[in-house]
Amino acid sequence: MKRYQKKKFTLIEVVIVIVILVTLASIATPMYMNYVKQANVGAAKTQLENFSSALQGYQLQNKKFPEGDSGLQALIENVEDLESWQGPYLRGVSVIPKDPWGNDYVYRSPGEEHDVEIVSYGADGEPGGEGDNADIIAFL
Repeated sequence: MKRYQKKKFTLIEVVIVIVILVTLASIATPMYMNYVKQANVGAAKTQLENFSSALQGYQLQNKKFPEGDSGLQALIENVEDLESWQGPYLRGVSVIPKDPWGNDYVYRSPGEEHDVEIVSYGADGEPGGEGDNADIIAFL
């Protein structure tokens, strides 16, 4: 009667497999992180477009944009006690969403260069910046 012995992996074989896995992970991780950064910027731009559309609806019905203190909150509740308010103008939300990095959007009326500006300060949450930390701005 012949007994079969299971072949065991040698230490060298295990080390080679680990090296291959680490190499693949080191290639894939930066690609994934770049994808996440692009997705966050795209999500912020989409949300800014939604705010812009809602603000245009607000302006058409109320003949003005929300005051600086009211900001984006005026899109979901009548914070200025306007008789012409027929919102909510930003549908499907009960609170103003934060940007993809967890920061509040900044509403400026009047803005620095335009009548109305809505800003996400990007990944660093600070005004200014370049590259991944650049501000994302929508204006009306």
